[in-house]
Amino acid sequence: MSSFRFLHAADIHLDSPLKGLSRYEGLPETEIRGSTRRALDRLVETALTEKVDFVILAGDLYDGTWQDVGTGLYMLKALSRLVQAGIRVVTLSGNHDAQSVIARELPLPDGIEHFSYETPLTFQWADLGVALHGQSFRDRHVPHDMTRSYPAPVAGYFNIGVLHTSLSGYGEHETYAPCSVETLSAKGYDYWALGHVHAREIVCEHPWIVFPGVLQGRHARETGACGCALVSVEDGIVRSVDFVNCDVVRWCRLELDVSDMQSMDGVLGAARREMERALSQAEGRTVIARIVLTGRSILHDRLWASQSWEDDLRGIAVSMAQESADGTAQIALEKIRNETSAPLRQSGVEETRELDLALDGLMQDEAFLASLPDDFEGFFSALPSCVERDSLMPEGQFPLEQARAALRARLLGETE
Repeated sequence: MSSFRFLHAADIHLDSPLKGLSRYEGLPETEIRGSTRRALDRLVETALTEKVDFVILAGDLYDGTWQDVGTGLYMLKALSRLVQAGIRVVTLSGNHDAQSVIARELPLPDGIEHFSYETPLTFQWADLGVALHGQSFRDRHVPHDMTRSYPAPVAGYFNIGVLHTSLSGYGEHETYAPCSVETLSAKGYDYWALGHVHAREIVCEHPWIVFPGVLQGRHARETGACGCALVSVEDGIVRSVDFVNCDVVRWCRLELDVSDMQSMDGVLGAARREMERALSQAEGRTVIARIVLTGRSILHDRLWASQSWEDDLRGIAVSMAQESADGTAQIALEKIRNETSAPLRQSGVEETRELDLALDGLMQDEAFLASLPDDFEGFFSALPSCVERDSLMPEGQFPLEQARAALRARLLGETE
């Protein structure tokens, strides 16, 4: 068998709409909205630089039907650069870009192969000794294991299965074309190029079963480095699978335990250090961070009662722009979440005993509780902007502990 290299990518979600960004002050909206296109460009540049023989795109090239033809044209232009350089391209449609979802298609130039919606196909390249097997989604929802009808491996070839699947064990993703490691292994292929799961992972090495992850993170649940897999094959054996970063904006969650902190200055200093660390690990990329404060803290009441600390955090982020090879690397804050809890009250502490007893009594007063629907409208309008109303009211419950903390802090003069 010959030796070759290829890129395996999936879940590009080109021009994903990214709703809700305008709700958060200071986010670089233009950069975030253009990030899927720039990540696609980096994928192409990686293929050209590494001089790979072919590129596999295992589903969800698009996020849904195009808002305008510009989305399709941008994808076609990017893939055509590969073809013009002699790099073959194989694409497959997943749940987001299934035939029933995308309203129109553009004609593909020679050198780009697309798996059929109707039945599994095999593309054979005799010069490389490679056979690729796959089928695109005709409909968005595919409840059955598609691989049962995939062709048998071609003898003497390096066989690659291309599949968009939730794969058993990945419950955080919706179930599409479900299958298992056992059923994939039993097929007899050498490499499974999967898509749909947005976290990169080498699931198995015998045979190789790989999720390259989303090409570009698009929100706070798609954190860390994102990109594609670079696969090297020598004499029919996979020698290496290396992940290559193609993202241009990197999302992260910065969790800060404030249990032992005695002052708001300590919280701000620790948050600055976490933001500096995130920037240093981002390789010159813009970082979009969600900060979450946790722990049982004496600052709990003050955090709920005042918005100034949130404003200070955003000010710190704005001041941290730094020079990088690509221009200015920056960190911007998406959400700031206060998930702290109050310290356990010690018996015998007389300073606030009467206040705590009075607040405890309110929490048991049925007439008071009945008045909450009207009274809480005013409370919500006075909360810091980092507090999300929906997150405070699971199943219609009112945020009694948060209100108690805010009231207690104000009565004791603990607000800034």
